[in-house]
Amino acid sequence: MPNISKKGAAMPESPIRKLVPYAEVAKAKGVKVHHLNIGQPDIETPKVAMDAIRNFDEKVVVYSHSAGILSYRKKLVEYYKSVDIDVTPDEMIVGTGASEAILFSLQSCMDEGDEIIIPEPFYANYNGFAVNAGVKVVPITSKIDSGFALPPIEDFEKAITPKTKAILLCNPNNPTGYLYSKEELEIVRDMVLKHDLFLISDEVYREFTYDNHEHFSVMNLEGLDQHVILIDSVSKRYSACGFRIGVLISKNKEVMSTAMKFAQARLSPPTFGQIASEAAIDTPQEYFTTVLAEYKSRRDVVVDRINKMEGAFCPNPKGAFYVVAKLPIDNADKFCQWLLEDYSYNNETVMLAPATGFYATKGLGMDEVRISYVLNVNDLHAAMDVLENAIKVYPGKK
Repeated sequence: MPNISKKGAAMPESPIRKLVPYAEVAKAKGVKVHHLNIGQPDIETPKVAMDAIRNFDEKVVVYSHSAGILSYRKKLVEYYKSVDIDVTPDEMIVGTGASEAILFSLQSCMDEGDEIIIPEPFYANYNGFAVNAGVKVVPITSKIDSGFALPPIEDFEKAITPKTKAILLCNPNNPTGYLYSKEELEIVRDMVLKHDLFLISDEVYREFTYDNHEHFSVMNLEGLDQHVILIDSVSKRYSACGFRIGVLISKNKEVMSTAMKFAQARLSPPTFGQIASEAAIDTPQEYFTTVLAEYKSRRDVVVDRINKMEGAFCPNPKGAFYVVAKLPIDNADKFCQWLLEDYSYNNETVMLAPATGFYATKGLGMDEVRISYVLNVNDLHAAMDVLENAIKVYPGKK
């Protein structure tokens, strides 16, 4: 029998989705599963976006421009202007989600064997994108005790080698919810310029910041025009994960012309997703005001309840809709599987993501889990009841 590729064998499993079979078995037994494992919001997608799909009346669904429909890119210029980011339609390539935009970035800027530095814990699929592009991830560990703030600059400097080509940040951060400050980003800016690196910034959670904190984009860091690649998406902003629309943005013309070759090879991004995403830009501001207030309430429930559990700790994140919590458990992977296989409370259980899958350094995250607070407050309280009681009886309790 022929062998699969080394690249395929090296592709990591998703820590977010690998427990799905256990959840399916639990549901088949009649157990209610509270899904806190995946960033799939339960917020309704804006009506204006859904109506655009329903009202589509063209007789043929054609390819779009490889960079995306021009009217959509022009509308995106307006959106970015509203958040104090100055770009043109030619500085954007619309992708099949932020996923494709990240992959195009790595393929355009890095060669096989090059290194990219990423603070960990980080969005697990960055590992998969790096394997796909033949790039080596070099992790720099951030600590739960500091709320997962930017690691010391000395840690970055030690990790930089002649093979280092880029630094990747997610701001606000998935999985930790940490919001990097302007001052922290300026430290990264100086390092990027010193070592002549690319800075790839995943800002898909830009709208989700709490407690009067404001998001600062790397696009507004002085002197970085030729170094910055911005990654964005409609998935979380408009609760429209299935649209599969993201965007790669850069003022570096060589990066954009190179990325365009990859975009042309896949022909074009999804037509219906672009149509809906263009319409979504007209979403009324009150939608975001309501959504933000709802997520803040959810965050407060999760953080408060976990910090009242014996032996548990959860930082209070300033952004996104995730927390990484430390629990009194021996092994997060075992614990998360046990919750689905062997445990229920009032015929309910909870599905979490083991934090081990968000670290590149082996052995880290063993007593941590990522929680997506994407359920309503009542369901979150029920899920926290399940978790609190589960910790008390878990055989591997520390």
